[in-house]
Amino acid sequence: MKIEILGTGCAKCKALEEAAKQAVAQSGKFAQIEKVENIQKIMEYGVINTPGLVIDGKVVSTGKLLGVDEIKKIIQSS
Repeated sequence: MKIEILGTGCAKCKALEEAAKQAVAQSGKFAQIEKVENIQKIMEYGVINTPGLVIDGKVVSTGKLLGVDEIKKIIQSS
C-alpha cells in the first residue's frame, strides 16, 4: 500500500502525515508513506485544497485534516 500526503508543508499537512503514520502503525498493515510537496504533482491529482490524502493512486480526502481513526477506516477498506 502506498499512501501519499499532498501539501506544501503547512501545519495541517504535517499533522495529516503524522496521523497517517499512527494509523498505519495501529492498523498493522504495511504501507509506504510519502510526502508530496511538488505543486505540479499535487495538481496532477486534481487536488486544489490541501492537505490531500492519496492511497494507492486514489484521492480519498482533500482540504481537511483527518484523525487517526478516520484514516484507519480508510486503510482497512482499501
